Amino acid sequence: MTRTPPVTDPSYDGMTVRPPEQWAVGLPAIANTMKVALEDMGPARTATLLTAINQKDGFDCMSCAWPDPDRRKVAEFCENGARAVTWEATPLTVPSSFWAEHPVSDLEDKSEYWLGMQGRLVEPVYKPAGSDHYVPIEWAEAFRLIADRLRGLDSPDQAAFYTSGRTANETAFLYQLFVRAFGTNNLPDCSNMCHESTGTAMSETVGIGKSTIAYDDFEETDLIIVMGQNPGTNHPRMLTALEDAKRKGAHIVAVNPLPEAGLKRYKNPQTARGLLGRGTVIADQFLQIRSGGDMALLQAVSKRVLEAEDRAPGTVLDHAFLGEHTQGLAEFREHLRELDEAEVLAATGLSSAEIDELAERYLSSDRVIVTWAMGITQHRKGVDTIKEIINLLLLRGNIGKPGAGASPIRGHSNVQGDRTMGIWEQMPDSFLDALAQEFHFEPPREHGVDAVHAIEALQRGEIKVWFAVGGNLVAAMSDTRAAEAAMRGTELTVQVSTKLNRSHVVTGAAAIILPTLGRTEVDLQESGPQFLSVEDTVCAVHATHGAVPPVAPTLLSEVAIISRLARAVLGDDGPIDWAGFERDYDTIRDSISRVVPGFENFNTQVRRKGGFVLPNGPRDSRTFPTATGKAIITVNELEAIIRPEGRLILQTMRSHDQFNTTMYSLNDRYRGIHGGRDVVFVNPDDLAELGIADGDRVDIHSEWPGEADRVLAGQRVVSYPTARGCAAAYFPEANVLVPLASTAIGSNTPVSKAVIVRLEPVRA
Repeated sequence: MTRTPPVTDPSYDGMTVRPPEQWAVGLPAIANTMKVALEDMGPARTATLLTAINQKDGFDCMSCAWPDPDRRKVAEFCENGARAVTWEATPLTVPSSFWAEHPVSDLEDKSEYWLGMQGRLVEPVYKPAGSDHYVPIEWAEAFRLIADRLRGLDSPDQAAFYTSGRTANETAFLYQLFVRAFGTNNLPDCSNMCHESTGTAMSETVGIGKSTIAYDDFEETDLIIVMGQNPGTNHPRMLTALEDAKRKGAHIVAVNPLPEAGLKRYKNPQTARGLLGRGTVIADQFLQIRSGGDMALLQAVSKRVLEAEDRAPGTVLDHAFLGEHTQGLAEFREHLRELDEAEVLAATGLSSAEIDELAERYLSSDRVIVTWAMGITQHRKGVDTIKEIINLLLLRGNIGKPGAGASPIRGHSNVQGDRTMGIWEQMPDSFLDALAQEFHFEPPREHGVDAVHAIEALQRGEIKVWFAVGGNLVAAMSDTRAAEAAMRGTELTVQVSTKLNRSHVVTGAAAIILPTLGRTEVDLQESGPQFLSVEDTVCAVHATHGAVPPVAPTLLSEVAIISRLARAVLGDDGPIDWAGFERDYDTIRDSISRVVPGFENFNTQVRRKGGFVLPNGPRDSRTFPTATGKAIITVNELEAIIRPEGRLILQTMRSHDQFNTTMYSLNDRYRGIHGGRDVVFVNPDDLAELGIADGDRVDIHSEWPGEADRVLAGQRVVSYPTARGCAAAYFPEANVLVPLASTAIGSNTPVSKAVIVRLEPVRA
């Protein structure tokens, strides 16, 4: 291995800005992937892992939840997937001497990039209350310390147990079982901050908070509307599915405030035209929408569909489907009669002609898929916006038929599976009843806290212990300073992690880090090598097998950590065989098969090549498990975002070399940023109006009624073709601009995509 950890944080002084790219992937992606992988892992480890990723007998990529095709390519991964594997599977480890050399107060000043580049964590460490240093400890001592603190609480509800989407199904099931056996439903997770709006809206309208399409539907569709997402960076393998759809005759419309390279042109690195030719134009129409205008756009298109039906009764709407399977059409029709076109144009920043074109594309397509991500969910009206997506699809029967449906795209590879396994503070009684019957205890019924409510409970001193399996909530959460102050008020924080991040250095009075196996590593237990399983964004469940030996013999799997913690806290004489779960993961799957619907005969089904697909009523049989048994067409009040003069609407976003809060490098290649992250992207016409020049340094102020400004200081202005009146800055740095109380109605998801800001030039 040639790479060594950085001694000091790199300076942003050398940041360069180039014109944004006009296409994505191609040879540069291959070159970048192989250069980093070979430098970090060496040729043998690189060959082993990159030929196993996303294969039917290999391991599931941790970088996104994009589904796998039935027929896999030899290289079934993207650049960011390879970067995620390289980041996790590096043989570089954090030495014991690191903890004595680096007090926590020193680590607090380090960037996420620097922390992650120090290497893999390989031993439990403990920071006692009053100390500024972590010290290595034995596993047994770590579990004793945590158990003593948990058992000493006045109530189980004084602890919260966070989860990220990196946990597998078996881990998630065991984790929620332990938490509920301990006595609380305080199970906040990363879904609360990304797709909670999706789950809320879809559960209310179609009865299930998941995608209503299968992978093959992309090749059978006539039209794909891509809203509020950037596949080229966040889930690049989707570009192959979009290219395949285009080659089968589908049209694609991109709706986004920023033009993204991957939605312009895709150079597939596994084809000659991708390597040597011009690649494939992806978007046939690009609607550069004003941030927060998606709901108005969807209502305007639905209104045009209804008007087309009025002009030619019986020829536009799918009356048979609507009559048999839906309710609410009359009220919806009446509501949209009052929709004001001028209000729509102001909210969207689009022209009537552009909206007409989209409506005509929809009307001329028999099979339509609408796909979206966090550019839709993280708005105050995110839930209602997704309800409008469902409304539009229902009008022409575009749910429950081949090539059509709703397709939310998840981030973490198993964030959807975690929810299926019970990682939710509001699991229904049916799940809790099944849990009680399987394990002979009464789970708590009172709902717990989600991520935002957990921080608020920390602020009030109601939560004393914070335990997290994966994730980096302190950095990911909105209102950064409030989140950090709240976390510092706890008695104990515990992080189960593979590498260092901000949540390890912003701690409670005492803190413990428990190092764990990565998904790439072989998991050997008493009964032999184990495998895990994950659920992707189209409800397909499949096995994931580690491919390389652990980087250190001291590591425990997440299953082992949870099992041993449960024994330390709850004892060995209860009704749950925690030690048996650790010895053989098949026993976990046997219990899952009796508790979670759709997982019957789990051990048999998951061993099939490629796994199995969970039942999905809306997709499979046009059955809708809502309160009425029908899909519900909803009436939603439009709420425009008011932009005062001299202000911009800012959204947060990820760079290309980034996965959630993990930075693989300081580059954002497609947007032309190299060697830095302290930037704000602004339309050149807006800069001219504001009297600010490209390259100036500004402080970004977010304005909230009754509060002092929140400030992100010293950002370099980058003139960029954003939508007029809009700006963008990087997540998580810009989280400081978003108050904890600014959340989506109905889902409590932080509103990170529509923040009113002003730019104040930095005076020399």
